[in-house]
Amino acid sequence: MSMSSNTFQPMKKTAVKSAVKPASPAPKAAAAAKPATKVTAVKVTAVKKVAKIAPAPAAAPVVPAVVAPKATKAVKKPAAPKAKPAVVSASTVIVAAIDVGFGNSLTLRGDGAGLSWEKGVSLEYTADNKWSVSLPATGPVTFKFLINDTTWSIGEDYSVPAGASVELTPAF
Repeated sequence: MSMSSNTFQPMKKTAVKSAVKPASPAPKAAAAAKPATKVTAVKVTAVKKVAKIAPAPAAAPVVPAVVAPKATKAVKKPAAPKAKPAVVSASTVIVAAIDVGFGNSLTLRGDGAGLSWEKGVSLEYTADNKWSVSLPATGPVTFKFLINDTTWSIGEDYSVPAGASVELTPAF
């Protein structure tokens, strides 16, 4: 019988023809002993039967047990702080929706947040005919728009509270 490392080949026994004859009767003293038998012939035939043997699974790693800490007295958490009043934004944002024409710019003149009636502050073109400026929120702002810091918008002055964001459409 040959065995490879991945196959199992059991043997199958065939019928055995043998002549078993009991020995002559034993004396009474030897009656307690096992009777002798005589085997004359034994024939064994091997039958190959191939079966795959799966490799033994790897041993799982040993994980040490985790010991939970002992329970302690519950600690009372301090009360959550009371809600603070809403904080005013750190800047006042003014957006103008207007097409001032190619090569022109838009400025502001006014009072508050660093503005002056003598010299304008430029707005930045953002997209889609929108101009924007962000001013410090130091107080309310009163202002007017100017094209190229020379042509004033028509109508009343605009006013915006500190920290507000507005979008306006000035007329010239």
